[in-house]
Amino acid sequence: MFVVADGMGGHEAGERASATVIEEFAFYIGRTSLELDDVRFALERAREGVEHLSTSGNGRAGTTLSGVVIASVDGMGYWLALNIGDSRTYRLAGGELEQITVDHSVVQELIESGELTPEEASSDRRRNIITRAIGASSTGDADYWLFPAELGDRILVCSDGLTSELPDGRIREILASVPDPQKAADALVADALEAGGRDNITVVIADAVSVASRPGTLFETDTADIDQNTRPREAAGGVR
Repeated sequence: MFVVADGMGGHEAGERASATVIEEFAFYIGRTSLELDDVRFALERAREGVEHLSTSGNGRAGTTLSGVVIASVDGMGYWLALNIGDSRTYRLAGGELEQITVDHSVVQELIESGELTPEEASSDRRRNIITRAIGASSTGDADYWLFPAELGDRILVCSDGLTSELPDGRIREILASVPDPQKAADALVADALEAGGRDNITVVIADAVSVASRPGTLFETDTADIDQNTRPREAAGGVR
């Protein structure tokens, strides 16, 4: 599991909300792979826990969640990506950086409607307003994508504190030029801090160093079927 939860609702409320979500996913530590039902169950329990925080005097506690878990389909290794909010998951493959997740935000909706360009959205005053979250009175569900893992895949999961400071081109450059995942994570955080560091900057990098898979195309699953002030740096590798 490689996930990032970025809390909101004030320092204490955001910290507790994000920690509550991570605790639910930590229940699966030690599993070699997860299924969609496992992820949805963890999300359901996390939502209940975060809502309890709000009703117990911690304000409108809420958090984003983005990342990937390792899944197995007919013995083949797959990435199962999930997202709710405006934290993001990317894949670097063959030197190309692809944003897997789609932000749940006001500016993303304006981009999709043609009212804003991506360049305009990066500086729009509404860029921090999200439309889905875990908690914060949101009932929106997460989105999911399932795609084959390939040897050499590099997955980046990050809070919007990274993407609001660095353009995708610079993120791709660092991911492609720094082989060690920990050093790449450190470099991304350092660049974002140098660019302003106006929000939480959290980076997780996972490299597929051993994988049983076959070439495939990214596809989104049918979901009908199936503000703390810290800057942690994390890296992990070894998809099997």
